[in-house]
Amino acid sequence: MINSSKTPKIIVRIKGGLGNQLFAYAAARRLAQANDAELVIDEVTGFSRDYQYKRQYALDRFCIPVRTATSNERLEPFERYRRGLVKLLSANKPFLERSYLEQEGINFDLRLLAVKVSGTLYLDGLWQSENYFKDIEQTIRDDLQITPPQDSENLQMADKITNCNAVALHVRWFEDSNSVGVHNLSIEYYQKAIALIEQKVDSPHYFLFSDDPEAASKKINLPAQNVTFVSHNLGDRNAYADLWLMSQCQHFITANSTFSWWAAWLGSNQTKVITTPLCVATTEVTAWNFDGLIPANWHIIKS
Repeated sequence: MINSSKTPKIIVRIKGGLGNQLFAYAAARRLAQANDAELVIDEVTGFSRDYQYKRQYALDRFCIPVRTATSNERLEPFERYRRGLVKLLSANKPFLERSYLEQEGINFDLRLLAVKVSGTLYLDGLWQSENYFKDIEQTIRDDLQITPPQDSENLQMADKITNCNAVALHVRWFEDSNSVGVHNLSIEYYQKAIALIEQKVDSPHYFLFSDDPEAASKKINLPAQNVTFVSHNLGDRNAYADLWLMSQCQHFITANSTFSWWAAWLGSNQTKVITTPLCVATTEVTAWNFDGLIPANWHIIKS
């Protein structure tokens, strides 16, 4: 191992959007707890070369009891080359003996649960399945309590949500919202999801969240009195506020997005109805419904 310290240490590399950051943290938290290891968050290197999406670290809005990595723990200076060397040396070892564990594929990998940590372990991946942390679910829920925004607009919206049978409806655009695209969900999915909610929920009121609210309002045909458009939390730094509002809802219509996956998972209603689409895309960025992603009690809808 890289570090000869007697106390095991896991350094998790956080990257991607907020939903993926939460998955990476949750898997690492469980692995650290199972091994009585210190968990350290690398909140820098996973974003330093994200020139396409320009994501930012966003877990500082949660009640996470974990420190961030030092420069040395981030393999700086010359981080890119040092990381490459550590990964190369680890890749030649069996999975359970590696000091740098990088995710292989997107399906749930049972091997991660069996990892025994000694010294320092680098964990790098998205690990998109509750199976990686299901056995410490309450710990994850405690850690991921969101520090609520304190501005009047969000507090008023939260009050409206808690005073009705609220359904969080998420529309995520992967391509131009003016086209059907390959990864944008069809209107048929939302129509079927809304129909299911109407069957199972008394007097639902829909709160529509989207990265393009105007386009989403045209796509989702609901009576004006039954829907509220939430469009005031703009930008990645305010994504936590939308996630908080969504998680206050009673029921959920998710997109093919880890953002609404987490909103639904964090929702505290014990009888919540959750719909999610049956779609399997060809790229890892937009893949959905792969092994381990969808919890057993969610309603998978084919459109």
